[in-house]
Amino acid sequence: MIETNLTPLMLSLKVAALSTSFVFILGMVSARWMTQKDFWGKNVLESFFLLPLVLPPTVVGFGLLLLFGKNGFLGQLLYDWFNITVVFTLTGAVIASIVVSFPLMYQSAVAAFTGVDRRLENAARTMGASEWRLFWTVTFPLAWPGLLTGFVLSFARGLGEFGATLMLAGYIPGKTDTIPVAIYFAVEAGQMDKALFWVIIIVSLGMGTTLWLNWWSRRNVRRYANQK
Repeated sequence: MIETNLTPLMLSLKVAALSTSFVFILGMVSARWMTQKDFWGKNVLESFFLLPLVLPPTVVGFGLLLLFGKNGFLGQLLYDWFNITVVFTLTGAVIASIVVSFPLMYQSAVAAFTGVDRRLENAARTMGASEWRLFWTVTFPLAWPGLLTGFVLSFARGLGEFGATLMLAGYIPGKTDTIPVAIYFAVEAGQMDKALFWVIIIVSLGMGTTLWLNWWSRRNVRRYANQK
């Protein structure tokens, strides 16, 4: 009989929601800055931003463990100053999710901001609009479809994160057992029915997310075509 404890679902949704909120802001700010500036080492910095996209999740998790562990620089700093422990906590799961999903938001935001017509921004500047007002009244509305795509993809990626989460947050039932981690340990314990239950749940969530994104994208394409 399948266990009806839905804690992994609630934890996964919580981790994905928190990480995506941070990633949306960080990705949007960094992408806007990178598309506006040209400096030495820009390609190196951008490659660093995208690195979690090509590295195995366990490698990312190991790096985070070295950084946020008991003897890590940030781990010691957070514990000494704020009495915050990252390893084997839900905070660790959120941090892992932020790192692995950031490249998706960053890439989408860069594409969105690059596609904004600079002539419209320059026209707003000539009319005396500040950069802050320019961003929220011209740039952001025009880039919104691409930003939303990055937001949705980042949420889906955070929902399914496993390797880095397991390395940094571990498996503590009721505290850090997100759906992917719960699936792994259910298989390890031979509880195939339980693993299948969670697989169906996360596949349904992922499919629902991508279906909505595709529907929304097609609707906006048709709307744009009708306006021309």
